[in-house]
Amino acid sequence: MSKNLVLQTDFGLNDGAVSAMYGVAISVDPAIRIFNLTHEIPKFNRWEASYRLYQTITYWPEDTVFVSVVDPGVGTDRLSIVVKTTDNQYIVTPDNGTLTHIKKHIGIVDAREIDEKVNRLPRSGESYTFHGRDVYAYTGARLAANVISFEEVGPRIDVEAVIGLPKPEAHIEEGVIKGNIDILDIQFGNLWTNIGRELFHEKGIEYGETLEVTISNGTHQLYKNSMTFGRSFAESRLGEPLLYVNSVDKLGVAINQGSFAKAYQIGTGANWKIDVHRVEE
Repeated sequence: MSKNLVLQTDFGLNDGAVSAMYGVAISVDPAIRIFNLTHEIPKFNRWEASYRLYQTITYWPEDTVFVSVVDPGVGTDRLSIVVKTTDNQYIVTPDNGTLTHIKKHIGIVDAREIDEKVNRLPRSGESYTFHGRDVYAYTGARLAANVISFEEVGPRIDVEAVIGLPKPEAHIEEGVIKGNIDILDIQFGNLWTNIGRELFHEKGIEYGETLEVTISNGTHQLYKNSMTFGRSFAESRLGEPLLYVNSVDKLGVAINQGSFAKAYQIGTGANWKIDVHRVEE
């Protein structure tokens, strides 16, 4: 197993929490290479944690160990687990929905509950509020450093029982492509939908066509307008909206050199819906 350890949390970098996780991992094995996926997941947002893992994990080599800690249920009876993916990577996390996209789109072949009698930072047994340091970073480092095998994490649990969050699927209904706003391209304010490029192929939609886009939160419509389906931002004028294919082969919605999310106060998740269809339909 490699010694790559990739950390994701909602802790931010304003205090010593992430540094403490680094220290625990390096104390297990100074040769471990530690990387940050992100520590800016919005507080308690398990959906975004799930998506960021999905967005990133396939670009890392086999045997990489990921630790994801977005844990509003810390100290409760929720399980602490490690899963092995179909691509032979490992994710150490609370079993709280953080693995939704991995389970659906990549696949989990085995899952283990962390045995805290063995895989817990020594002398931390009375602490119930920092499992990211005491359980997850410690177990992830031991796994990455080959101090323990995957089987030594703890008892096997049913892969099918790994918790998932509600995840609607994009589809075509009466000629309209219907999907959800999965996530934001935060730096630029673009919307990343769950609409795969193949649905546009199924409808025969070509680059350059004008499409009508409607965005709603539940039953409340926030946006309705026509925009061009373009290959790149260069095909639209400054300030114009456009549809494009993003880096995970899904449909994105953007304003050229502007923030679509900020302009229209758009959020993400199962309640945020997007409809796309040809203007003449």
